[in-house]
Amino acid sequence: MKPADLVHVQTPDSPALAPDRRSVVFVLRRVDGDGYAGSLWRVPADGSAPPEPFLQGRADSCPKFSPDGRWIAFLRADGGPPQLHVVPAGGGQPRAVTTAQTHPLGVEGPVWSPGSDRIAYIARIAEAGRYGTAGPAADPPRLITEPKYRRDGQGFLDRPGQVHVIDPYDGDPVPVRLTAGEFDNTGVAWSPDGRRLVFASARHPQRHRTMNGDVFVIGVDGTGLRQLTGTDRTAERPAFSADGTQVYFAGAELGACGYDWFANQTGAFVVPVDGHAPPRRLSDAERFTLDGHFGPGLGGLLFASQRQGAVELLRFAGDGNADVVIGGDRQVRAVDTVGDTVVAVVTDPMSAGDLVLIDGTGERTLTAYGAALRALVRVLPMTELTGAAPDGYPVHGWLVTPPGDGPHPVALLVHGGPFAQYGWTLFDEAQVYAEAGYAVVLGNPRGSSGYGHRHGRHVVGDVGARSAPDLLALLDVALRDPALDASRVAVLGGSHGGYMVGWLLAHTDRFRGGVSERSINAVDSLIATSDIGWAFRSLYGDDPAGYARQSPLTYADRITAPVLIIHSEDDLRCPMEQAQRLFFELFRLGRPVELLLFPGGGHELSRSGRPNHRIARFEAILDWLARHV
Repeated sequence: MKPADLVHVQTPDSPALAPDRRSVVFVLRRVDGDGYAGSLWRVPADGSAPPEPFLQGRADSCPKFSPDGRWIAFLRADGGPPQLHVVPAGGGQPRAVTTAQTHPLGVEGPVWSPGSDRIAYIARIAEAGRYGTAGPAADPPRLITEPKYRRDGQGFLDRPGQVHVIDPYDGDPVPVRLTAGEFDNTGVAWSPDGRRLVFASARHPQRHRTMNGDVFVIGVDGTGLRQLTGTDRTAERPAFSADGTQVYFAGAELGACGYDWFANQTGAFVVPVDGHAPPRRLSDAERFTLDGHFGPGLGGLLFASQRQGAVELLRFAGDGNADVVIGGDRQVRAVDTVGDTVVAVVTDPMSAGDLVLIDGTGERTLTAYGAALRALVRVLPMTELTGAAPDGYPVHGWLVTPPGDGPHPVALLVHGGPFAQYGWTLFDEAQVYAEAGYAVVLGNPRGSSGYGHRHGRHVVGDVGARSAPDLLALLDVALRDPALDASRVAVLGGSHGGYMVGWLLAHTDRFRGGVSERSINAVDSLIATSDIGWAFRSLYGDDPAGYARQSPLTYADRITAPVLIIHSEDDLRCPMEQAQRLFFELFRLGRPVELLLFPGGGHELSRSGRPNHRIARFEAILDWLARHV
């Protein structure tokens, strides 16, 4: 896999299983010029034929069958924000249900009523006088009084999502708005009898300085709004149980401050609709953390949870016990269910994603996008590694080795988060660097997710010093392979990974150089300028006296190896000043340093940025590695 081979990666997403369980409609995503296309495809559920295009749109998403099987609702973005459309389930001409005149900022999360007669959704409503045709520079100024006011990839939080219901069959559909005010509402879902809706929202006085939220129910006529939870945890993705007496939701308990999120794992909760009991946690707080799908199915609750690099689909019953529905060394992405049948997008180290269906006859794969990619591009296998930190703690990871005998130069990759995981999936960065001749080491040191609450919390308050020994232990295990050259090693990472690049280069001389992307370099200014900086106190602590001790910038005078710094100008998660501060300090010290800035874009450049920027980034990193490693 070379940088330009990104165009060959096709990824299925958002599968929708027909109510008769005979077919699956899904979104197929791919690179399209300097952007991305998403189109609707259909495949027989018995695997008797390959997928074929269902509609001709290039910006379609979120297909949903009506419960009676007659219609498919979906979102289409024709040169603007996505709008709600419907199309006969057998195919035909789509019809717009909402337009830019009704919802200038678009529509999110459509869901059919049980009777197939209405669709609920979220639409963002801007403050009066903002987001007009003259562009954001013409907007009036904003008075900021609380720390939570922006989000990377979205911008200012003055466009709250409001719950709407619409009759898609009306010749001139008029949406009915059920919520109002400055409160942001998400995750709307119907009750089984079609009389109520449930959604998540933060409406408490501390909502602009904490992460806590609540679950609400409301009648379809907008009356009877009622709060089901006690503002003592996060709340998202609520859904009624099959009998309508309970509501499931995903949440995390964040302590008295309301923002102690780090490694406090997002789990499954259930609360009675009648409000006569508090929420009860279904998932074990130490073992399980949500990553992807969450919702009712198979007579219980389906919950995608991380496990040592994998993402499994679990089924929770009312007693809190979990059964594995889809497991193994792979990762479950999007999911849909009808009765006892499950369809899911599943990735593994050799595939960016295929559709898998599980029913009473077993498991079968419905698509072959992984095989199609391997027919065009060599995909190199991952070898599992386990090392031991100086205190004996096991450190889990992988090695991707280039073709040939070696000795190969080595690239140690460090993921962001740090409460995130590398794992059992095709990772384009590892493939590109390995194909270029570098043995790639990647793993999940303490601080990572997927290994339990205690594994994650280990690094709190001393992030660099507690992360480094695990990373070096994993590198040492990989370097036992004689095909790897221990004298030519680089360290690369983004976000927290970029933080660790600066930290490792300042605290060890084992690396020829490092590539630091969208990085954290100075904790003090990150806390003040990041969109979620106020919440990073969960990781770095609440005492400003400790910020300098934990900042790579403090130790910049110890960095002598070459550094390539990469950043996007519009990154709100790790603002550009983080890159500029390290760049200037190394420049001032006369150290070899380069700064590569990408116009526009946010924190997700390497994953979902413009394809030409992603390719240019790869080429710049490979050129830098060739010169210095």
